[in-house]
Amino acid sequence: MTEKKVVVYGATGYTGRLVIEYLREYNVPFIAAGRDEGRVQDALDHIPGIETADYEVVQVEHTVEALTELLRGAQVVLNTVGPFSELGPAVVEAALAAGAHYTDTTGEQDWLITCDEKYGADFAKAGLLLSPGLAQMYTTGEIAAQLCLEKPGLDTLDIAVFWGGSPTVASTRTILVNAATSSAYYLEQNAYTPFDPEAGLTSLVVPGQHELALSLPWGGTSHPVWFKNDPRVANVKAQGGVFNAALMHGVPQIVAAALEATKDMNQEDRDAALTATAAQVMNQMPPRENPRVNKSLDSVHASGPLGRAHCVIHGNSNYKQTGLLQAYAAYSLLQQAPKQVGFASGCQAFGHRELLGVLRSFGLVMEPVLTVQN
Repeated sequence: MTEKKVVVYGATGYTGRLVIEYLREYNVPFIAAGRDEGRVQDALDHIPGIETADYEVVQVEHTVEALTELLRGAQVVLNTVGPFSELGPAVVEAALAAGAHYTDTTGEQDWLITCDEKYGADFAKAGLLLSPGLAQMYTTGEIAAQLCLEKPGLDTLDIAVFWGGSPTVASTRTILVNAATSSAYYLEQNAYTPFDPEAGLTSLVVPGQHELALSLPWGGTSHPVWFKNDPRVANVKAQGGVFNAALMHGVPQIVAAALEATKDMNQEDRDAALTATAAQVMNQMPPRENPRVNKSLDSVHASGPLGRAHCVIHGNSNYKQTGLLQAYAAYSLLQQAPKQVGFASGCQAFGHRELLGVLRSFGLVMEPVLTVQN
């Protein structure tokens, strides 16, 4: 049982380190946990200002039993260990057993659907928050969507998310594993509808530049799941990509080759092959984000029978945004109950204007540009 109320699981990864940086800034004591104590300590030793943080390092096996014991006495677990459809269930079940709120950084739509349908009711009954996908690629876009929806009568969301830079090692593996194991859905008249897997790249107009950008569904994203039970919304489609056109052109080819090469393998062999492929694409931790290079853009067109709204949020450092959102979630949950328990997005749990204020206070996003037409 721990005396510290926040556990960061996956502290050795790129995102885990950023979560810890912001926990330090919020003066939140935490446990940094992972499967190798030495690697966790080494990762923390490279975090700026770590000597002023109040933390412990704990080694833990990735089993429900071991994780439950780790989380006893904690209030929040911030999980950055993916692929989440594969590794998330043990952490969620442990959090529920230990009575801890759960957040993660997933981009896997199938994992969100599992959280909603399999675990959401149990977390709600226990008065606990289950908030997967609390991350820049999803939450910042949802903030823009929620700002549009402040105008009544809009029922359709067209969401685009773009960022500068390249995915981390873990994100690359997740993209390949998710592509190999699940379909991507958008929301049409409140029902999940599959994207055409053969559609390939789509050109999108990006606010603030003349050049078109290339996009993909990225597994469908979190947005259709979060809004499925929102009575205001009937249709949600989200796409996105990186500003680097050459990288975007390469992604479908890499995914297609990986799927073809692993189609006849059993799960264990396929996972090993996909991990090896991901390592060929990205086998080292990306450099620390530079706001002049690592820009982000979230654009939402909302429409209804007699109304339109468009919201754009320009920002920078998408992984830093993710780390901050995770740390703020823990900081908030230590002081008050979330606005919604059970399965809930970051905006539903903490408020979209509150999260926008947090991102702006740390200089990670500009003031949104919101245009409303009657």
